[in-house]
Amino acid sequence: MTELRVLGVDACKDGWVAIELHGGSFAGAHIAADLPALLAERDDHRVVGIDMPLGLAEAGWRKADTAAAAALGTARSTVFRVPPRPVWREEEYESAVERCREITGQGFSRQAWALRAKLLEANAYRDSERHQVYEVHPEVSFRAIGEGCPLVPKKTWQGQMQRRDLLLKIGIEVPTELGAAGRAGPDDVLDAAAAAWSAHRIATGRAVSYPDPPEVSAAGDAIAIWC
Repeated sequence: MTELRVLGVDACKDGWVAIELHGGSFAGAHIAADLPALLAERDDHRVVGIDMPLGLAEAGWRKADTAAAAALGTARSTVFRVPPRPVWREEEYESAVERCREITGQGFSRQAWALRAKLLEANAYRDSERHQVYEVHPEVSFRAIGEGCPLVPKKTWQGQMQRRDLLLKIGIEVPTELGAAGRAGPDDVLDAAAAAWSAHRIATGRAVSYPDPPEVSAAGDAIAIWC
């Protein structure tokens, strides 16, 4: 019987980094400039979990972000509010903020706007239906792995070691040598591993969604963060 294969994917400075799990255990790491290149030879993977907003509301804010932020409590600031679809059609941050205020009455952060290119790429890939692609959020995943324990900021040494220990606790041992994927930042690799854990839970029917049930877009797509 073939082992269940899943991927967890996170954006990084060189494009995208992925951690591969077979039967819930580490089986490889990959890096590529774009998602089609990253996933082209991995059609046998049941689920792909991506740390990127998938699915956009036509007006107002996504319920997924509000629900995930509430679940994180004091770490809620790690979840960016994702503006509605028309905002992402703008080319510049200033015009996007103006459009967002027209629709929602509020602006949004530059950090969220910095996701634009990767967000549009990930949503276009999901719409291609080449894989079962789900949105995940590593901080939500790590909090679930740690059973609600407070998380130290992931850019710190302590935070990275805490997250690596949490992965070891559930049997995901990310080796020191990752080949080309080792070019990715350590926090991106750890986030991809957490995304893979959530992908495995989705594939085995044990995942939960924020919100529950998922919001549904005007196009009929589910909008949720899965863990």
